[in-house]
Formats: sequence, C-alpha cells, structure tokens
Amino acid sequence: MAEPAAGGPAPEDPRSPWLRTSFVMAAAFVGFIAVIAAAVVFTSSGNGEAAEPATPTDPAMPTTGTGTGTGTGTGKGTGTGTCPTLPTAQQAVPTAAPTGITWTLFDAVALPASKTAGPAITTGDVARCYAHTPVGALLASSQISVRYLAAGDWQTVTRTQTLGAGRDTYLADRAAAEQTAEPGDSPTHGQIAGFRFVTYHDTTAVVETVWRFPDGTLQAATTTVLWRDGDWRLEFPADPAAPTPVDSVAGYVSWGGV
Repeated sequence: MAEPAAGGPAPEDPRSPWLRTSFVMAAAFVGFIAVIAAAVVFTSSGNGEAAEPATPTDPAMPTTGTGTGTGTGTGKGTGTGTCPTLPTAQQAVPTAAPTGITWTLFDAVALPASKTAGPAITTGDVARCYAHTPVGALLASSQISVRYLAAGDWQTVTRTQTLGAGRDTYLADRAAAEQTAEPGDSPTHGQIAGFRFVTYHDTTAVVETVWRFPDGTLQAATTTVLWRDGDWRLEFPADPAAPTPVDSVAGYVSWGGV
C-alpha cells in the first residue's frame, strides 16, 4: 500500500476509520493508523540533548496519583499505584530545548524523558507520572500521543492516559476494525522536529509539535494535555483538527532525539 499523502487521509477507503480526520490526533500528530491495511505512519525528526536515564518501572499497572501542583507535589494514588514526588519549581514555559532530556526509541519513534519531569514510572506500554510543570506537560504530550497510537497495548494507554469526547468512539471503532485487519505494509517512522507552547495554565497545556516525515516534509499539529488526578492526560476531542504542513521549524524550538 502506498504511504498516505502527508496531511490527509485516503478518501477512497471508507472502511478505514483511522484514515479519517476524526481519528487523527489533533494533538501531537504522529501519523495515520490504517488498521484495515495494517499500516502505521509516523512523522518526526530533529536534534536533541541526551542526559541521564529516566523512567523507572514498577511491577503493577498503576493508574495515577494526585498532587497539589505546588512545591514538590507528592502524589496520593487513586488506582493501584502512586506517583513519586517530582519537582515543580520550574514553571517557566520553555523557549529553548529543555535540558536533562534522554531520548529512547519506542517503536522506532524517539520519545523524550527527564529524571525531574517524567515519566517517572513506565509499566508495559504506559509511561506516566509527569511533573506538574510546562516541561512535564511537553513530555506527556510527546509520550502519550505516540503510545496511544503505536503501543501493542494501545487500549490500556488510551483508557488510562486520555480523556475527552472522542476517546470511547476511538476505542470501540479501532477494536472493531482490527478484527478484520489484514497484513499490509511495514510502518514508516519519523521523529519530533520542534515545538512551541500555544498556552499554558496549571490545569491545561496546549502544545504545537512539528513532526518530520522520512522524505523531509514537515507537519505541525496541536496537542492539549489536561492535569487530572495528579498527572497530565491527553485530551481526545470528538473532532480533532487535521495537522497542517509547514516549511520549516522557524518559529518553533528545534527539538528531537534522532
């Protein structure tokens, strides 16, 4: 199967809900999931700073913790686990690439992590517990938006780390589509190229991320993450906006791990 055109679905295939705009992440767009054709296309690229490793693991699947968002913010678990304390003193919205970032490949997409901003706990495909800071929101946006699409256990990622009017429809329709999926093309991957904050509030962060395709083309998409129950969660609207082509990362903070 030919790779879908950048920025748009394959209109001639009405059976593939993952090719429709409503199933393309309006947030950090990483690609289309064409379940019927079993193809996953990701966009991204860029340069980044590496530092000390992050993301320890825990033995049980936790859900989330609650925190105050001030001081260091200790969490109190609302599910099977709690989040560790992460610093929250750095509340400035980043206008340069964050320091102390480690990049790790997840299904060939480089994802950022930080010892101080999260994810502090990774269990299976779920990477959770982000700092209640702008950098924590940025990392959550990057991690969750890739994992809910690419993870083998995408259902758990979606149920525990996304919320919004479009989530349940996505879960039901994708599960139904996978029942009739056939072997198809291998996925094409790219990497994060840059970001900029649209708005930041202690309960809501809106981040525009640029992703670079392997052929060098760029797309920008907007992600909203919400602070709920002590962690950042990806908003899954009922009608996500489509990503838009961009010519360069001018006006964005250059950022990436490959």
